[in-house]
Amino acid sequence: MRRRFAVLGMAGVVTAALVAFAPAAAAAAPAPTTGTVSSGRTKLTVRSGPTAASAAVGALRNGAKVALVCSVKGPKAKGRVRTTDRWDRLTGGAYVSDAYVRRRAAPPACPPPPPPAPAPKPAPVIVPPSGAVPVGTWVAPLTGRGTSGFRTISRPDHDGVDLAAPRDTPIRAAADGTVVTVVCNTSGPSCDVDGSSDTRGCGWYVEIRHAGSLTTRYCHLIRRPEVVVGQQVTAGRTIGFVGTSGHSTGPHLHFEVHYGPLPATRLNAIDPAEFMSRAGAPVV
Repeated sequence: MRRRFAVLGMAGVVTAALVAFAPAAAAAAPAPTTGTVSSGRTKLTVRSGPTAASAAVGALRNGAKVALVCSVKGPKAKGRVRTTDRWDRLTGGAYVSDAYVRRRAAPPACPPPPPPAPAPKPAPVIVPPSGAVPVGTWVAPLTGRGTSGFRTISRPDHDGVDLAAPRDTPIRAAADGTVVTVVCNTSGPSCDVDGSSDTRGCGWYVEIRHAGSLTTRYCHLIRRPEVVVGQQVTAGRTIGFVGTSGHSTGPHLHFEVHYGPLPATRLNAIDPAEFMSRAGAPVV
C-alpha cells in the first residue's frame, strides 16, 4: 500500500510540473505532422518551392516517413493519395506535393512570408553651385572611349565614368589641386598585376582636392602613381598611367568627381560627365 501511495504522489508532482510549464508549452510552435510518402514505384521529388516547376533538391522513396511543418497553396496535382493544390513544407524548408503523402491530419497553413525589405534609397545626386565650376580651369583627364556611365540602371552603384584607353596612356590632373590620396586598393595579391571581375577594389588610385570643395578620383592605374600625398599639381599634369588593376577587366580610367567636405564618398559623388561638360572639359 505504501508503494502505491508513493507512485500516486510522484504522479501528482509530474502533473503539477506540467501545469506549471503549460504557458511555455502553449507558446511553442506546434509539432510537425507525421506523414508517409505514397509514390508507388517512383520516388517523390523534393522541391525548393511549392510548385512542380521549382528546383528539385532531393527525392524520397515510397514509404518514407516525413515531418510536415505546414502547407501552402500551389499548383494542383493529382497523386496516388488525393488531388490537391496543397504543398507540404518539410522541416528542412523544402516542399513535397501533398497529393503523395498519407497522413492522419492536415498540417496547419504556413504563415505568410515576411514583407520584402525596402529597396535601399539611391544616393542623392548633388549638383555644385555654378560658381564652383570655373570654366577654363579644368581639363579632361584623358581622351578615351566612354564605356560605362554614372549610376546607370545596370550599375546603380557606379559612382563615376569609365574611359577606355590603351595601357600606359597618361592620365592628367583635371584641375589645380593638392594630392590627398595615393593608395593601392585591391583584394588581389598586388596592384602591380592585372585585376579581374572577381577582384575587389579600385587598384592604384589617386585623389586630388580642388578649390570649391571638389575632389577628383582616378582608379585602376597600371603602377604606383607619379605623385605623392601633399603634392601640389596643376591642371594637365601627368599623375599616372592607364592600367587595369583592382576590379577591372581591361585597361581604362575610372574617373569620379565629388563635391563637399572630405572624405570623398558615394554620398557626395556627382555625375562626372555632366560636371566636366559644364566645366568646358567634356570626358565623353
